[in-house]
Amino acid sequence: MVKIMQATCTNGKLVLSEKLNPELEGKTVQIMIFEPSESSETMDSSEPKIKEFLAQVKKYSFKIPSDYKFDREEIYDR
Repeated sequence: MVKIMQATCTNGKLVLSEKLNPELEGKTVQIMIFEPSESSETMDSSEPKIKEFLAQVKKYSFKIPSDYKFDREEIYDR
């Protein structure tokens, strides 16, 4: 599971902005710490690239018939 949350560091402890899922009780989790300017800068700079990529994908996409079956062995027949 991947979840991005915000937390505030107070007296050396992280105080989360929302409660964790009860299913995590007793489990160990890994935490990555980003300064607010770092994480928002990274997301903002990659957003145009993601939009461009999705536009290219849409440009070259096509519908496949519902009865189509991919035959991996057919690739090697030549």
